[in-house]
Amino acid sequence: MAALSSAVQAAGGVVWRLSPASGETEVLLVHRPKYDDWTLPKGKLTPGETHEQGAVREVAEETGLAVAVGRELATSSYYDAEGRPKVVRYWAMEPVGGAFAPNREVDEARWAPLSEAAALLSYDRDRAVLASFDA
Repeated sequence: MAALSSAVQAAGGVVWRLSPASGETEVLLVHRPKYDDWTLPKGKLTPGETHEQGAVREVAEETGLAVAVGRELATSSYYDAEGRPKVVRYWAMEPVGGAFAPNREVDEARWAPLSEAAALLSYDRDRAVLASFDA
């Protein structure tokens, strides 16, 4: 992996809640039609934005939710679809308002029980982030 400073910088969140029905912890997964994948909400930083600010903005853009930021989770490093090194920092986040509406990047979002979420994710790197949330 190239030096972190030359990598594409991104941020996102593991948005969680207690299920209204069961009280079990659930996490929000998003479906991106461009890639036909299930993943965690995330995106690239804008100039001058901190990772935490970018995480909050990207989660809001992709899910429609306003969130309270909790502890930082595992960082993910990989090569993006264009072959560039990418580093994504994640935080645990609790929704405090808003509602999902399908958009250009994300056409579906679903709350998944924590016990089932890893199997629904498309990428091992997301499973590692989810494991850090559950630790």
